[in-house]
Amino acid sequence: MRTAVVTGGGSGIGLAVAERLRKDGLQVATLDRTPSDALSAFTADVTDRTQIDAALAGIREQLGPVTVLVNAAGLDGFKRFAHIEFAEWQRLIDVNLNGVFHMIQAVLPDMLDAGWGRIVNISSSSTHSGAPFMSHYVAAKSAVNGLTKSLALEYGPNGITVNAVPPGFIDTPMLRSAEKRGNLGDIEKTIAATPVRRMGKPEDIAAACAFLVSEEAGYITGQILGVNGGRNT
Repeated sequence: MRTAVVTGGGSGIGLAVAERLRKDGLQVATLDRTPSDALSAFTADVTDRTQIDAALAGIREQLGPVTVLVNAAGLDGFKRFAHIEFAEWQRLIDVNLNGVFHMIQAVLPDMLDAGWGRIVNISSSSTHSGAPFMSHYVAAKSAVNGLTKSLALEYGPNGITVNAVPPGFIDTPMLRSAEKRGNLGDIEKTIAATPVRRMGKPEDIAAACAFLVSEEAGYITGQILGVNGGRNT
């Protein structure tokens, strides 16, 4: 039985991915900054390599080597570019990009030993279109897409696939928090502009991740699979 780690697994997309992978028969551990008493839930900040290594040691002891990784931990931000302080810029880069770097480096030895691995990075549909007042977020997530393509080329010969899923307008706690702060504008107009005429659900992203980590997806790597209801094509 394969062991998967899902970051940001305490809520939203990460939680949905973890639940789907468990349903599909994988052993799943979650990493989240917020402590949880859920099954195989480990507390770690993805910007802190020491915390990551400690959590992974516990996961390996409990579930064995990690051969599936879904990087779903993320942090948004809304501010006019000229007003972004460098500390704010750095914080979004740290969580959304450097966290992916740390996690992949930390689990890669297990995958190389197994000669098999699946990595899925959750980026953002804003990497297709851009987004005003989110330049730090878009920059970080765009870098994740580039990292995905490079690692796919580098580690394909080792049996490891690396893909990205950029979600569209997904109904998550992070999105609802942004809505309450007045950062999203008229949600109904956004839904009306979406070809499938609805918001996405975390389960929509989980379904894409479930396919990409499966044995059947072994010939798919370096791809950016948009799940956005047709808003970005």
